[in-house]
Amino acid sequence: MDRFTAMEAFVRVVESGSFTKAADALGRPKAAVTRLIQQLEAQLRVKLLHRTTRRVTVTPEGMTYYQQALRLLGEVRELEATLSQTRRGPRGRLRVESSGTISRLLIVPALPSFYARYPQMHIELGVSDRVVDLLADNVDCAIRGGPVKDESLVARHLGDLCYWVCASPRYLERHGTPLHPLELAGASHAVVSYFSSLSGKELPFVFVRDGEKLEVQGRSLLTLNETNAYLAAGLAGLGVMYAPRFVLEPYLASGELVRVLEGWRLEPRPLFLVYPPARQLGAGVRVFIDWLTELFASRPNLWREDG
Repeated sequence: MDRFTAMEAFVRVVESGSFTKAADALGRPKAAVTRLIQQLEAQLRVKLLHRTTRRVTVTPEGMTYYQQALRLLGEVRELEATLSQTRRGPRGRLRVESSGTISRLLIVPALPSFYARYPQMHIELGVSDRVVDLLADNVDCAIRGGPVKDESLVARHLGDLCYWVCASPRYLERHGTPLHPLELAGASHAVVSYFSSLSGKELPFVFVRDGEKLEVQGRSLLTLNETNAYLAAGLAGLGVMYAPRFVLEPYLASGELVRVLEGWRLEPRPLFLVYPPARQLGAGVRVFIDWLTELFASRPNLWREDG
């Protein structure tokens, strides 16, 4: 007896409530379907169905077996579909969420290499600093900074982002160069402040040096919750700011920004790739996750403080 064939026949009988209808759906003689169910019951040593001349009903043991059989058959079909898709190359539409700076500076410039591998994929890239509900918003995966609190998601740790503190030359000419983090909270300096779209709270500067941790809530004139606008405020001279090293490097090289408080290190921020449990992932999502992981691993300036 082919166990999966018998299992599928049993599921069809339960769902149709009839051996005749199940046989028609499977394209088999009714006698063959009846024989499969009998063999299945003999193998399991349990009664799965009650049969009368008028109808078929499921026993309690049969209902338990039906629920598990339905799940197993679904997983087998999903596996077959995944393998079939792998042979001809993944295709379809992906919904991805990421912040503005990571999208603009890392993901979008590298996408030609992704499409060279997977030309039949289409990506919808949601660009925002807000935290989306992946399941409710039908998002396949997202890049998030900071701890991941949703235990229903798989969180792949990409690394810990290195942050630097800087200001524009215009700002430093007016206010001078801060030599200690506590100066940022004084009257002579201002910071560009960032607030969490999730909690609404302003995020402090968190400095570490020689085992000492110092949290500074600077005096701010402007508070934002989007990374590109935050960077623009720092470039405009509206205050001292901090941002990931990879974001600041071009502006430091051009002289548009100047690094300050180099004797202090900002606390790194973990970066995660989050997605629903692996059993729900299609081939397209899997290859994108693998490509994205490779991309971040190839950029050491995301994670290193110096060099």
